[in-house]
Amino acid sequence: MRRATPLNVSVELSSYPELDDRIVVVRAGDEVDAIFVLTERFNVLIDTLGTPELCRMALEMLGGKAEARPLIVVNSHMDWDHFWGNAAVAGQAPIVAHAAALERLRDPSSRQVLRDKASQNSRFQNVELIGPDITFSGSMTLNGGDLTLELIHTPGHTPDHVAVWIPELRTCLAVDAVEYPIPEVWSKNPDDLRLICSSLKRIRDLDAKFVIPAHGRTFSPSTVDDNLVYFEELANRVRNLSESQLADPELSKSSGLRLQDIVPIPEDLPMHVFEFYEKCHETNLGATVQTCVERQP
Repeated sequence: MRRATPLNVSVELSSYPELDDRIVVVRAGDEVDAIFVLTERFNVLIDTLGTPELCRMALEMLGGKAEARPLIVVNSHMDWDHFWGNAAVAGQAPIVAHAAALERLRDPSSRQVLRDKASQNSRFQNVELIGPDITFSGSMTLNGGDLTLELIHTPGHTPDHVAVWIPELRTCLAVDAVEYPIPEVWSKNPDDLRLICSSLKRIRDLDAKFVIPAHGRTFSPSTVDDNLVYFEELANRVRNLSESQLADPELSKSSGLRLQDIVPIPEDLPMHVFEFYEKCHETNLGATVQTCVERQP
């Protein structure tokens, strides 16, 4: 799930202090950040943004950087804002994703999401759902000569989610496995909650200098710890609830269990963004409640 989007989204190229200049942040407004990585042997685009037009715009802005070497595209996962731009590169660059991405792409809900968004916003009417050319299970390594890109399966946010680790630069492109202020678990199933926490711990154990998610405009490794603390705090607060409280459908609005009760919310965070993360929190809390219920005798 991603936040509502405006009719027009602009693209800009950005970076972070001290980030290696072989990594370029491709920012589509406040919708999503893709990443462009330059290596000696090829260039890698991690995610193609929300429409082919945005992806083409980004490649044009990258100019000579994009054209100097062959291009490989990585779809981090099959959420619309990360792969609906695939048509811009289809047939020109191999598209790589985790094998679980194909299952998501084949699910009827994928086309339903496209139909719904195209009916609400004209910029999605030219989107064509194009899947990966190459899939892998577990992990995959792209050896660029000077840089190594390790594609790591990090499920929990979605079943097919992939993060990218560049050990030479101690940089993790965490995409949606890490998010500011909070990530969102795939479902209220306790297994998904365990998976997202496991993925966060795996990213934390990389001991990265930079951790760059696709949302939140942050690059600090402390975001991983903050996300883990958030889930731990949720578990601690839910653990002390009565059976009737656990069954309350409005639990996420209860004092002490609201999003703003557990994580600091920036004063300048737009209301629509806050409301989006409230929904993420509601799903996370639901998964935490189900975990607690599962453990009860």
